[in-house]
Amino acid sequence: MKTLEQISIKKHSTISSALKQMDNVGRKLLIVVDDDEKFISVLSIGDIQRAIIQNKSLDTPIINILREEVKVAHIHESLEDIKNQMRLRRNEFMPVVDEHNTIQKVIFYEDLFIEKQPVEQFNLPVIIMAGGKGTRMQPLTNVIPKPLIPINKKTIIEDIMDRFLEYGSYNFYVSVNYKADMIRYYFETLNNPEYNITYFQEDKPLGTAGSLGLLKGQIQQTFFVSNCDILIDDDYSEMLKYHRENKNEITLIAAMKHLSIPYGTLKTTEGGILTTITEKPDLTFKINSGMYIIEPHLINEIPENKIYHITHLIEKVMHRSGKVGVFPVSEKSWRDIGNWHEYINLTRGE
Repeated sequence: MKTLEQISIKKHSTISSALKQMDNVGRKLLIVVDDDEKFISVLSIGDIQRAIIQNKSLDTPIINILREEVKVAHIHESLEDIKNQMRLRRNEFMPVVDEHNTIQKVIFYEDLFIEKQPVEQFNLPVIIMAGGKGTRMQPLTNVIPKPLIPINKKTIIEDIMDRFLEYGSYNFYVSVNYKADMIRYYFETLNNPEYNITYFQEDKPLGTAGSLGLLKGQIQQTFFVSNCDILIDDDYSEMLKYHRENKNEITLIAAMKHLSIPYGTLKTTEGGILTTITEKPDLTFKINSGMYIIEPHLINEIPENKIYHITHLIEKVMHRSGKVGVFPVSEKSWRDIGNWHEYINLTRGE
């Protein structure tokens, strides 16, 4: 069963290898098996995210982070019963096992349902930072603004907005500056009733957070902020749940970035004495993806009419011991399409 092989992972595998496997097969769920290929449990991206938030090492065996109880189907259950359970629990797929815990088959959500898997709804404001010049995408952005660069049958900014529509969020505040009239005209002619767009315009560049100060008095709820050159393929409701449960003032969405060093790395003590040598190590970092969840009172803390970056706001909150959280997503769940390499890969379906 080739599909089963792709989504199965041994219990002693590490968190890091599980993340990479999820990215490689394009799934957010894996089946955990023992050395005899017997079913043990399932591992979700949520399990991994909770472990990373708890600061567990990426070298931790996944057997140590599994939930105590998971739902699995048995061979004697009817397809209708399994279908009802999958709809109720929003399972990406359901392993079907026999009395010996041998996996007989795997039933996938998309094979049973026409509609997408349901997600938890929230109706919160979404701010999209669409005022930049897109210098990394020149010369194309000399002609059209970066938000209107096409991705398949729509534009970058529509792709971002459509992802939030799935969660019931349709109130968009779009920061514009460079070629602002072209962006406005595009949406006027598009005339999509699902988009409720409010534009706010910088008279001069104000930095990655400075323009948020223009919204003072307009937003009274927790809100999302997204750069206009990134796409995040993850559960936005889980990000919001983490933000609220931890009472964060700001939550950064962080992408896990894996780097392989193709050389042996050396550690030395004083006097240049070698202590350790590591051959071709793999390093993993959390990097700022360009998406944030922010509490509305912070808008009032942004100075007016001056350059002010999101890092300044984060440092200000941290300086007064406010809570700034970090929610991780896998490496391939984040696409930085503000550069030619990633943009070309995305349009090719890579």
